[in-house]
Amino acid sequence: MLSKSQIKLITSLKQKKYRLQHGFFVVEGLKTIAELLNSELELYQLFTTESFGNKSENEVIITAAELKKISFLTTPNKALALFRIPEPKTIQAEGLVVALDDVRDPGNLGTIIRLCDWFGIKDLVCSKNTVDCFNPKVIQATMGSITRVNVSYLELENFLQKQTIPVFGAFMEGENVYRTELPKQGVLVMGNEANGISEIIENLITKKISIPRFGDLQATESLNVATATAILLSEFKRS
Repeated sequence: MLSKSQIKLITSLKQKKYRLQHGFFVVEGLKTIAELLNSELELYQLFTTESFGNKSENEVIITAAELKKISFLTTPNKALALFRIPEPKTIQAEGLVVALDDVRDPGNLGTIIRLCDWFGIKDLVCSKNTVDCFNPKVIQATMGSITRVNVSYLELENFLQKQTIPVFGAFMEGENVYRTELPKQGVLVMGNEANGISEIIENLITKKISIPRFGDLQATESLNVATATAILLSEFKRS
């Protein structure tokens, strides 16, 4: 049976300050939890309505009603686990690096982490105002890719100032990406959902690139940042 202290701890982890205070983050769903169990991440406790068959010392069998009390999902998915937040890793800055300037939507960040995993991007660097990668909604959207992408939070301006490789930025007025020669090594900066790349970061961009609109009316204001990231990464990898 779940104790009041366990329920309080788990539900508090919806907020970043408590994740940092306790050093844990929440993962939900059998498939995603199974992926994280096979990674280097350390399991703290697993609450499940059916046994995983391993990690028994950390496994607690609970009822569906109890799972509903601690789940952040509208429809709980049989299991919820607490993992320890890992220590930050060194940024390798090899090949292509993706950088995010103040991306706020958890779904967008989770999708971008999945895209980095898909396209073989090892490092994703984020401004300190970018949404926390251990936010439950981000973790859910990554579908396990959080284990294979090194996500770092830092002063983005300082990071870009130190780069000797080209820095590309996504802008509406940039050069047509389909006509741009793209290198194998560089930094691709993607901006905030509403405001794009900030002026401070814009001043550090080596090359502005854009995805052209092909619609007859040219009426669409912009692309979702995760969608734009997918298109640009595809072009970088194709070149």
